[in-house]
Amino acid sequence: MSPQIVKVQLAERSYDVVVGNGAVSSLAGYLPKKAKRAVIITQHGIESRVSDIVAAAGLHCETAYIGQGEEFKSLQTIQELCESFAQWGITRNDLIIGVGGGLVTDIAGFAAASWHRGTDVIHVSTSLVGMVDAAIGGKTGVNLAAGKNLVGAFWQPKAVICDTSFLSSLPNKELRCGHGEMAKYHFLTGDDLVSLELDDRVARCVQIKANIVGSDEREGGMRALLNYGHTLGHAIEIETKFALAHGESVAIGLVFAARLAHSLGRINQERVDYHLGIVGQTYGLQTAIPKDCSFDRLLSLMAKDKKAVDGLTFVLDGPQGVETVAGIDPQIVHQTLTTMEVL
Repeated sequence: MSPQIVKVQLAERSYDVVVGNGAVSSLAGYLPKKAKRAVIITQHGIESRVSDIVAAAGLHCETAYIGQGEEFKSLQTIQELCESFAQWGITRNDLIIGVGGGLVTDIAGFAAASWHRGTDVIHVSTSLVGMVDAAIGGKTGVNLAAGKNLVGAFWQPKAVICDTSFLSSLPNKELRCGHGEMAKYHFLTGDDLVSLELDDRVARCVQIKANIVGSDEREGGMRALLNYGHTLGHAIEIETKFALAHGESVAIGLVFAARLAHSLGRINQERVDYHLGIVGQTYGLQTAIPKDCSFDRLLSLMAKDKKAVDGLTFVLDGPQGVETVAGIDPQIVHQTLTTMEVL
């Protein structure tokens, strides 16, 4: 079956997301004609044909390897990459290609946005979480000790390639991470994603995100809905020093968000149970807060979340669907944390 193409509609900055087995073969058609050099940003152990495709197109190709783990999602990594760009003579007309999971594409995108104040970037996503979320939409950034993704830029790619053949070699932890983000889309639209084959399910998640990004590129309103489950999820990541991966933490955050919505009278118990069923049964993800997490510290971390412009702010389910709710009483949030299973 031929790869599917989903368009992210952003006027003159619109771009294609190519989804399917063998999609990487389409990369050559998206290489900008003005580019003479390309830098591939990736990690050791990621196998792809990207360097061969780029070289066959006549571009001089360099490869920059970044470290594994969230500690490398830092300003130090951006500085090291930019110093390499300078050494290699990369110009504004050249190309940066991120090949890897969400960490890689976040870093590659931010480096591209920063180099000469904006250099073209293409993402070749090799992880499930990257394909359904991180590589699409132009949000780039790195972490600080104070929180995740606090420094970054909006910088849209020229194309995103989601070759689902990469998923067959992913370890279970990486698949769970992607399933946490995929579970989120069940609650945003009500689509029966479970009935779809993998390529179709990935493409549908991409289409949902593309629709939201196209209507709210810079997270002024609707795009914040893509952070469903992320407020507690990000806090758990930091509190556990990233022992739980992003999607695994988001999965717990989805269940907590449902319980909080129930505490506020926004949804009934049946809707809470639906969240538990999708997260825990359909995707087999952990729904309990890790036992070493302090509720007080989680509350403090959630208060520093990027959405928290007016007190504690969460994306919550409700009678009109999922929406952003600000100014939530910290006591209710803390009390709801105590209703969560701890494991």
